[in-house]
Amino acid sequence: MPDPEPGLAAALDDLEARQLRRHRRIAEAGASLPWARIDGRDIRVFCSNDYLGLAHDPRLAEVMARAVRDWGAGAGAAHLVSGHTAEHHALEEALARFTGRQRALLFSTGYMANLGVLSALAGRGDLVVEDRLNHASLIDAARLCGARVRRYRHADADAAAERLDAPARRRLLVTDGLFSMDGDVAPLAALHAAAHANGAWLVVDDAHGLGVLGDSGRGSLEAAGLDTTAAPVLVGTLGKAFGVFGAFVAGSDDLIETLINRARSYIYTTAPPPAVAAAARAALAIASEEGWRRQRLCALVSRFRSGALALGLRLLPSASPIQPILVGTPKAALEASETLFRKGFWVAAIRPPTVPAGTARLRVTLSAAHVDQDVDDLLEALAAADIARAAA
Repeated sequence: MPDPEPGLAAALDDLEARQLRRHRRIAEAGASLPWARIDGRDIRVFCSNDYLGLAHDPRLAEVMARAVRDWGAGAGAAHLVSGHTAEHHALEEALARFTGRQRALLFSTGYMANLGVLSALAGRGDLVVEDRLNHASLIDAARLCGARVRRYRHADADAAAERLDAPARRRLLVTDGLFSMDGDVAPLAALHAAAHANGAWLVVDDAHGLGVLGDSGRGSLEAAGLDTTAAPVLVGTLGKAFGVFGAFVAGSDDLIETLINRARSYIYTTAPPPAVAAAARAALAIASEEGWRRQRLCALVSRFRSGALALGLRLLPSASPIQPILVGTPKAALEASETLFRKGFWVAAIRPPTVPAGTARLRVTLSAAHVDQDVDDLLEALAAADIARAAA
């Protein structure tokens, strides 16, 4: 009888042999950042994207619980059928105000938002130019939309301009705002200039920057001193700094109407639960009002970088809450992560294909929920584990 799954076991064995197979840890109920309970042990978490420490805020839990009682557990249908509620609409209006755009449109995930944007705006005869280190969702969306795709050297606006200089019906220049694995920020002012000179639309996925960067938390565009016209398409998520779930696209009225009518990942899927939308709106208000969260986060980043550099760790030039420590090989990254876990710290090992070969790393992420002692204790554990020597 033929094997219904030919080659799967062998392929998994190959991933295991190259230290590239992925495994999940199970966080047990009741945990809240910076702590998690795993296998009965309390572990301090330094791999969450809950940058502002909002995911376990009791105010959001109360808003969500109240909305569940009012609206039920799920939306029940797609937005274009019966799933678009007053809670969804109120969140979209709040997101439009927060980003300074005419309108915003909710998506169930950031991955779906990026698929929706590129599938709706680009196709045969068009050109998509994107950073080589863009998030996987942007890379996949570009491949799937049918347009010609050209990638440029990471954060190199001159290279982007060269790639844009090609015949096309429509040109899109697509980049992350804050890069999730390196922690650096795209050169948005230079990219805007390149896009403008070549008649291209600048599309910015600021999933990791919104709520964190800029004087008021408006993200990488605010931090770069650019107004909303610089990037006609802005993608954001609600499950990172805002601590909830979901994603959105913000832009002009015509852009949002186009997505409503052409973005397949919006049209053909169930809307997020109304209770999630209610909690996200509350999180947006808290993040806007409580600027001390960003201030604390900046102080923790400075504290960590100062201590890590003193230990001789190979940090990337990041001023964001994403602080990668380069160790080189997948084996070294896994061993370092496991050593830290045994010492009570959960720091993820990031390996190819998520990052380029030879750049496996520990990805330390900081949160406003951490305190100084958490950072100091992590630095002590890194020193005891001799991560600098292991990465040499």
